[in-house]
Amino acid sequence: MDVSSALVARKLTRQISVGNVKVGGDAPITVQSMTITKTSDVEGTLAQIYALAAAGADIVRCTCNETEAAEGLAQIVPRSPVPIIADIHHQYKMALAAMEAGVHGLRLNPGNIRKPEHIKAVASEARDRGLPIRIGVNAGSLDPALYEKYGHATPEAMVESALQEIAYFDEVGFTDIKISVKASSVPLMVEAYRQLSEVTDHPLHLGVTEAGPPPAGLIKATAGIATLLKIGRASCGRAEVDVIAIANQAMEAFAGREIPLQIAVMGCVVNGPGEARDADLGIAAGNKRGHLFVKGQNVAVVPEDEMVEQLVEWAEFIQEHGVDAALARVDLVKAAREAEKDRARLLADQGDDANHISEKIVEIRKTTRS
Repeated sequence: MDVSSALVARKLTRQISVGNVKVGGDAPITVQSMTITKTSDVEGTLAQIYALAAAGADIVRCTCNETEAAEGLAQIVPRSPVPIIADIHHQYKMALAAMEAGVHGLRLNPGNIRKPEHIKAVASEARDRGLPIRIGVNAGSLDPALYEKYGHATPEAMVESALQEIAYFDEVGFTDIKISVKASSVPLMVEAYRQLSEVTDHPLHLGVTEAGPPPAGLIKATAGIATLLKIGRASCGRAEVDVIAIANQAMEAFAGREIPLQIAVMGCVVNGPGEARDADLGIAAGNKRGHLFVKGQNVAVVPEDEMVEQLVEWAEFIQEHGVDAALARVDLVKAAREAEKDRARLLADQGDDANHISEKIVEIRKTTRS
């Protein structure tokens, strides 16, 4: 049996643009990686950027730690197939130089650039140019005052570092922000992101820092990022229930049953049955009710607290009697009419394109054709 959730539930955040790539809000999750060349080596860096783009990276970060690196970026950015982020270390003037080079965004570490006037100078310039900044908090390089306050790197210390940086940005009216709170410890990193998500609606950049070489590094990164994606909130603009929780309940309910059916758990009553039409059986979660469908056809609308129970009952019936018999036992016209009432209500509330499908398609085409 295959129980699948087609949509990852995520907290709805603000949205920013990194070049032509949308980040946050209802945009697809993006992938970012970093070059390991000297940025002054233009050809070598471009070779890595193209390799990363071919492997699926939507955005690439390059270090900008010296004047030669900034000069290299001026040559790299126009030839890059994806947006370029400049990674700034201790010199705020390198951030200004990187913007002059034409980068699509910056990454600042609050633990490395600590003078408020320098931070605000960079944010003001980024504001005027319409460029986003990632606040890149790192457990290993916090402001010494935070180590003194908390004793060591804690989730609270990392979140405070990010909020302090946001406060400086607020003073100059800069809001195009995404945030990371990375640590080499997966539990520390997960808890820091969880706490941060509760106090801000800026998009989050997920990652484990200093994860180490594979296979250990790969395992740590996967464990941390996958955990955070799983506990996100709100993936679809029309999801009105906790789809992940319902999917988990369904998996538990079917775990002890040998039922060779493909079963879908969807988070959108408008598109769910159509998107999972190849499934033998499924449920699309709506407002306190679920639309039960068999082979893409609505067969019933059931209360939220009965969704999993009804999935099991219908699955057992289909296993014993077949799909045709299952469809024959209900008035399909009446079931479709009842489901349409819920869909019409949602469309009236949120519009025909709550997920901005056309915008996503445009962005996907830009990426694949670049």
